[in-house]
Amino acid sequence: MKLNCDMGESFGAWQMGHDQAVMPWIDMANIACGFHASDPNVMAQTVSWALSHQVEIGAHPGYDDKPGFGRRSIPHAMTEITQLVAYQAGALDAICQLQGGHIRYIKPHGALYNDMMSREDIFEATVKAVAGLNQRRHIALKLMIQAQTDNDLFRQIAEYYRVGLLYEAFADRAYDESGLLVPRTQPGAVYQDVEQIKEQVINLAEGQVTTIQGNKLNLAADTVCVHGDNEHSILTIEALHKVLHP
Repeated sequence: MKLNCDMGESFGAWQMGHDQAVMPWIDMANIACGFHASDPNVMAQTVSWALSHQVEIGAHPGYDDKPGFGRRSIPHAMTEITQLVAYQAGALDAICQLQGGHIRYIKPHGALYNDMMSREDIFEATVKAVAGLNQRRHIALKLMIQAQTDNDLFRQIAEYYRVGLLYEAFADRAYDESGLLVPRTQPGAVYQDVEQIKEQVINLAEGQVTTIQGNKLNLAADTVCVHGDNEHSILTIEALHKVLHP
């Protein structure tokens, strides 16, 4: 089980997160590509930190929405979705190549991620971007999506385009009986206690998750998302790293 973290979301003099402190404790860095956050210099610095710690680099594209931090859905034609994902992933890959690296996967951000998981046409448009970028790559990019109890439709579409999927779970979010995330507006949706978060990650590594009602569900995940927003969260990530990499 790998730890992934959204990173590189600063912009100019405005700083967000503690990327340099988090980097030693994660396995995969989802680096913003300039639309919802970041700029070329922030991207380059984040890539440098990732490469120095042998952290796998992924593109983290979103809607072109810096004021809303990519958390607002923006209507697009499906060809436009494909192009905006390819555009952002290509930009980050170019930054990586300047330093001798490459991106290895794509994980959409915010509203684009949510829309991809709820609309088949947006998911297919995103998969098309990954498939197109893979035509001239020696190591194929994968697409990271939310692990659910039933991923058959996503898997079928991805297999049609010959795109590999990475299934993502969340360390600090409660799950409902359908295997979906409990909305943040509901009580108990976000875990704060380190021991509770550690227990969830241990269960996820074993292919299960305990729902907010206390029942066990099977949930197959390749990676767990963590967030390094503050000093407390950095200590939590360090603790999770030691659990998964004793």
